[in-house]
Amino acid sequence: MSRRLERPAIPALRWTVGLVVLLESCLFAFSASAAHAFVKTGLPLWVRPALGGTEALAALLFLIPPSRVAGGYALLIILGLATLIHLLHGWYDVGALVVYAMAVLVCIPRRARAEGLQGA
Repeated sequence: MSRRLERPAIPALRWTVGLVVLLESCLFAFSASAAHAFVKTGLPLWVRPALGGTEALAALLFLIPPSRVAGGYALLIILGLATLIHLLHGWYDVGALVVYAMAVLVCIPRRARAEGLQGA
């Protein structure tokens, strides 16, 4: 991708993914229909608001420029946990979670990713 296109595309992707994940996590954490569906998982009831609330907080941090790296890595961890929970329950429709995670990874500044890899 040319720098000319990348310049507006990455922030637009960050805002799109951040707002979509924020909305979805709030619906998951606070809607009655999500609560009703979650009962069937057999997980403790506190997991739904804890996971959804944490995901919403991470999405907010991801949208705020000074905290976008921390919020991005938090989102990657939370989306990974959500994917794992889905797979362990036999729900293999995790495509959206994987796409969100890859979009978050693209939006984390390259410098931050390089520093994280060098420190590992």
